[in-house]
Amino acid sequence: MMSNVDTTTKAAPSTTVMLPMAGSSGSRPDAGRPLEVNNNSCCSGIAGNTGDITHISTSLSFQDTLGAWKARWGIRRMEYKIEPGLYAAGKPDHNSPVLVSCNYKLTFDMLRKNLADMDCWLLILDTNGVNVWCAAGKGTFGTQELVNRLKAVGLPGIIAHRELILPQLGASGVNAHEVRRQTGFTVIYGPVRASDIRSFISSGYKASKEMRRVKFTLLDRLVLTPIELVEAAKKSLLVFGVLFLLNLFAPQPFDVYDLIIYVGAITVGAFLTPLLLPLVPGRAFSWKGWILGLIWTGFALWLFGWYAAGSLLLAAGYLLLLPAVSAYLALNFTGCSTFTSPSGVLKEMRIALPLIIGASVIGAVLVLISKLI
Repeated sequence: MMSNVDTTTKAAPSTTVMLPMAGSSGSRPDAGRPLEVNNNSCCSGIAGNTGDITHISTSLSFQDTLGAWKARWGIRRMEYKIEPGLYAAGKPDHNSPVLVSCNYKLTFDMLRKNLADMDCWLLILDTNGVNVWCAAGKGTFGTQELVNRLKAVGLPGIIAHRELILPQLGASGVNAHEVRRQTGFTVIYGPVRASDIRSFISSGYKASKEMRRVKFTLLDRLVLTPIELVEAAKKSLLVFGVLFLLNLFAPQPFDVYDLIIYVGAITVGAFLTPLLLPLVPGRAFSWKGWILGLIWTGFALWLFGWYAAGSLLLAAGYLLLLPAVSAYLALNFTGCSTFTSPSGVLKEMRIALPLIIGASVIGAVLVLISKLI
């Protein structure tokens, strides 16, 4: 929900908006001063301005769409974030709801596009450009950051109520009781998806069972695959460089068939496994990737005739190496899915990584021996 290239734009002239301030209790030192709202549309990154509140557009521009596409493909992904702070959607006043989210611009855009014709405040935490679910697991979407940000923007002096709506997927990182103790604000967990926020607010902050249900649909899985494919391709450049050097003196050089079987294993782990995730037996993502990687490798070896007596060493090497590669790529999706808890991610990594590394090393050695003897 409110849970994914920061270009700073020059702020448009600000309009001074007189808002009724909260009562003297907990109000800002400058409570009698007019509230500044910058009327610039949020299309890419926005430079924060201490003491000012930036008004955001609820319509996404072409630049926003292009930025999201680039982030999905890993192009300057870690720079795709906005300044943390307080933002205004519509014309909020001291009674308007406060939505808390992260500063990953893809998440921020997903939230604001669902706020058309709504008047609310957006309190954006500094999660280093990471989405709510992952940031909660890392601790950056956490209790202290929320408390510090709330105080930094002077929220107690802007609103009359003491309620914060947090994304449900951020619950693992925030101690609601501690937030209330330190600030007096009550944490209310909203729906999983930003598309339900309007219904959630209009129903008096009541979430239906459907709003609470966490899904990992085919589309949810597929949008995660481009960046994994790009990262795998980058790492493969080093592999190809090593193979090129080996081919200069290897008696049995690596050829197009080796390339096909390797690329196939990459595709299986980074694309086919998330595509077929519910259909593959087992719970661990790495196990699912290993199964599909083994099926692909076994088929390719049969197709290329590498089960023959002279190729058994090569076949054995690939049967160890390539399913392990697919398993490793599939393991990356463990942290992307809300099906796995943070502790579950760590548990799978502790079990799977040693097996993946061991199989990869032994398999690579067998493949190299088969090519060099």
